[in-house]
Amino acid sequence: MTLATHGGQAAAIHLRLPPRVLDTDVLPEDAAAELARLVAAAVPAAEEERHGRAPDAMSYTITVEDEGRSTVLTQSDAAMSPAFAALLGWLEKHFA
Repeated sequence: MTLATHGGQAAAIHLRLPPRVLDTDVLPEDAAAELARLVAAAVPAAEEERHGRAPDAMSYTITVEDEGRSTVLTQSDAAMSPAFAALLGWLEKHFA
């Protein structure tokens, strides 16, 4: 799983940072289960079309790779579902 951030007031900084990578195979069982639940909830929410543009809003791309399939979830601060926000918060906390 990867998390990439784009835009925001510090766009130049974020453009230089590589996506953060999480190897879910090394997570404890309870953390992996919670992450799987968050991803399952975020996928349908991210697929719904969300409008709302703000020039300085951050956008986030979460890529989930599972058994040869790749699911890309993208949302921004201007229009983010609660499920995507929960997944993003979990990842941000893990990477901190």
